[in-house]
Amino acid sequence: MLEIVNLHSNYGEAIVLRGVNLSVPAGRVTGLLGRNGMGKTTLIRSIMGLTPPTVVKGSVKFGTTELVGREPDQVAGLGIGLVPQGRRLFPSLTVVEHLEICPRRDAPAGRSAWTIDRAFELFPRLGERRKHRGNQLSGGERQMLAIVRALMSNPDLLLMDEPTEGLAPVMVQHVENAVRILRDEGLTVLLVEQNLRSALSLIDSANILETGVLVYSGTAQDLKNSPDILQRHLGV
Repeated sequence: MLEIVNLHSNYGEAIVLRGVNLSVPAGRVTGLLGRNGMGKTTLIRSIMGLTPPTVVKGSVKFGTTELVGREPDQVAGLGIGLVPQGRRLFPSLTVVEHLEICPRRDAPAGRSAWTIDRAFELFPRLGERRKHRGNQLSGGERQMLAIVRALMSNPDLLLMDEPTEGLAPVMVQHVENAVRILRDEGLTVLLVEQNLRSALSLIDSANILETGVLVYSGTAQDLKNSPDILQRHLGV
C-alpha cells in the first residue's frame, strides 16, 4: 500500500533520513521503532508532506500515486490519516467540534464510515466529555480525540506517531485496544512507538530506524526472539 524508496530528508543543512526503504502492506500494522532523535517523526512528516523537513531525494508511493511534492491536504485527501505526536488539538474547540470540522471522504469498500457516534463507541469516555474543550481534557482523552479525529476522514492508511507517549497505563490500554479493533477491521496502520512492550503486542512487522537509516526489518515475533538486536538498537 505504501512504498518508500531511498528517502532522504533534511532539516536545513542537517541530514536526518539517509536513504530509507520501507514497505507498509495493506491490512497490517507495521511498526517503526527506534530511540529518540533517530528520524521516526521526520519520516512521518515526510510521508504527509509536512515541512520541515525537506525531502531532497527518493520516492513515497501510496498505491501508484507519488506523494513527494504534494501538499499535506492533498496527501490526506488521497486517504492517509495522521495521529500526530503531541496530539495537536485546538484548545478552544469542544470534542464534538473537533470531529465536526474534519473533512470527509467516502469510506473504503467493505468498511463502515466513521461518524461521531461511532467515534464515541470506540472511546465512550469521549462521549461523556463531548462538550469539553481541548484544554479541559486529560492527556489520555486528548490522545483518544486525536485518534478519532484522524479516523473521521475514513482513511485507507493511518499514521500513528507515538500514540502512548506520556499516558498512564490504563490509558495505554485504551489506545492499544483501539488499535486492535482497527487492525481487525482491516485498516492499514504505520505505528511509531517507543513503548516496546506496547508496540510488540500490536504490530505484525517491525522496522528499526537508527540515525536516519533502517537497520532492521522483520516480523514482530522475530524481533521478540532477538535480544541482541533489541539491546544493540533499542537499548532493551
